[in-house]
Amino acid sequence: MRVHHLNCGTSRPAGGSLVTGIGSPFSLARLICHCLLIETDDGLVLVDTGYGLDDVARPERLRRSFRLYSRPVLDAAETAARQVVELGYEPSDVRHIVLTHLDVDHAGGLGDFPHAKVHVHAAELEAARRPATALDRFRYHPAQWAHGPDWVEHTAGGDDWFGFSAVRDLPGLPPTILLVPLAGHTRGHTGVAVDRDGRWLLHAGDAYFNRGQMEPDPSCPPAIRAFQSFVQTDRDARRRNLRRLNELALTGKADVVCAHDPVEFDRTPAA
Repeated sequence: MRVHHLNCGTSRPAGGSLVTGIGSPFSLARLICHCLLIETDDGLVLVDTGYGLDDVARPERLRRSFRLYSRPVLDAAETAARQVVELGYEPSDVRHIVLTHLDVDHAGGLGDFPHAKVHVHAAELEAARRPATALDRFRYHPAQWAHGPDWVEHTAGGDDWFGFSAVRDLPGLPPTILLVPLAGHTRGHTGVAVDRDGRWLLHAGDAYFNRGQMEPDPSCPPAIRAFQSFVQTDRDARRRNLRRLNELALTGKADVVCAHDPVEFDRTPAA
């Protein structure tokens, strides 16, 4: 399988080095939406979508509080739909979308692929459909799935995968693509593992935010550390999964990437 690494949405929050560890704390930071496009024998599989064309055309459908904090650039050229076409495909060639979670900057492009089956953890879909807290209402934007996606819900449990419980046999997907439950950031947050000819790649979504968290002596810029705590739904689960991801990354048995670190993304050879 060939895997393309796409940035499907740049954001420019204030804080500079306090957010990314780069530059001045008085500058704007650069964050990205790291998505994967996987070529399979049965069509394309998209891991997360970033922002969508409707987000670009109608920014007001993103809550004002989110726009003020995140300062999304909302460039149509960065949407998954446009990048799929740039690679020589049609949006209809995307047969499956696998979501790490349904936060606004991960699910905005669902409407650009209305015929795709959308794989998501059942607990995540329930939380998004029935937001119970102010935090839920901040992170989930129902307009992004108002078109009625063809949801495929999954639950936790499955085979062991490097110490994680992995969900295999996703309907319609090859057995080389797995869901790896990584709750904590959201109730139904997952990672997505892809076997690239014997070398595993794990897209860990928002289970971590900065490359320093995968180092032997883990570190994280203070603003992002605070943000992770602010938006977590389960502190203990998030920290437990973060430790396990760090251990996996340090073994070298899998390549681990997150959703928003621009330096990590720029280091990816296929990006």
